[in-house]
Amino acid sequence: MAKRDYYEILSVTRTVSDGELKTSYRKLAMQWHPDKNPGNAESESKFKEINEAYDCLKDPQKRAAYDRYGHAAFENGGPSGQGGFGGFGASSFSDIFDDLFGGMGGRRGGRSGGRERGADLRYNLEISLEEAFSGKNAKIELPTNVACETCSGTGAKAGTQPVQCKTCQGSGRIRHAQGFFTLERTCASCQGRGSVITDPCKSCNGAGRVVKERTLEVNIPAGVEDGTRIRLGGEGEAGMRGGGNGDLYIFLSVTQHPIFQREGADLYCRVPVSMVTATIGGEFDVPTVDGGRSKVKIPEGTQTGKRFRLGGKGMPVLRSRERGDMYVQVAVETPQKLTKRQKELLKEFDKESSKDTQPESAGFFAKMREFFE
Repeated sequence: MAKRDYYEILSVTRTVSDGELKTSYRKLAMQWHPDKNPGNAESESKFKEINEAYDCLKDPQKRAAYDRYGHAAFENGGPSGQGGFGGFGASSFSDIFDDLFGGMGGRRGGRSGGRERGADLRYNLEISLEEAFSGKNAKIELPTNVACETCSGTGAKAGTQPVQCKTCQGSGRIRHAQGFFTLERTCASCQGRGSVITDPCKSCNGAGRVVKERTLEVNIPAGVEDGTRIRLGGEGEAGMRGGGNGDLYIFLSVTQHPIFQREGADLYCRVPVSMVTATIGGEFDVPTVDGGRSKVKIPEGTQTGKRFRLGGKGMPVLRSRERGDMYVQVAVETPQKLTKRQKELLKEFDKESSKDTQPESAGFFAKMREFFE
């Protein structure tokens, strides 16, 4: 009986991509797996056929030969002569096994002698804008798991050592057969560590670590921004039974400033000025983030929203000698609670006003008249 076309077996076209080929193979292999269809001879036959087809087409060289010569390319020992179920090689076995049994067929990482790396820790630290500008050395207090001094982190009583687990013989895994496969699971006696403590340390109850409050010094560089993360390697939790320490991550938040707003390395400051100063011009002092002050001169006729740039007066750029700029935005303040005399003077001023005095108002009302006409 002639063999079926490999592409037909896997329900794909000859132009199928590697990813689509693998997806179709996994779907069919799971559908026709003998363990899901016990006692079904047809299922076992199709399962062999599917794996033979995939084992050929997943290999670029075999696929090219098959596309050119068909099954004749493997007449003298090809996929059907590779052992297993008609070319069911190790890689195709692994592909389907991961899907069927969730990756239990091999060791994933594992533990070395029962040692487990400690967890990473997070610490939220709040700083002011001035501290972000100049940088600082901050001291933080952190309650965390540290290595037990009594047993030096082993978890065993002083003078003793963990012994090999008799259930798994130190491997941390238990094997058992299931259908065509040999499966592995974590040893329940030692939780995959491969060793057990027969005489635990009384100070840490065999964990190899105890909770203790630590004081650490954190160097915060100048120019850090809100949300900056600083990593302190090995300053996290101590590992179980002598395992390595995790890392500590400091997350910085910069508090809101009463005067400045920050965008990257630039600072923005809104300054109210009197109507008179904005009209005839003048100058005023503004504070700077480094604790100093700078003078800002404004020309006559300055309008609300006008910005003035103070170069190099912003925040430092992280890990650089450069600094951003500071922008002063003018907000012309309308007088309130005027006296009778002040109102009279403003009315006299308004009578003397012309198109040249208030060009924006004159232009707007001229356009409005044109609109209605």
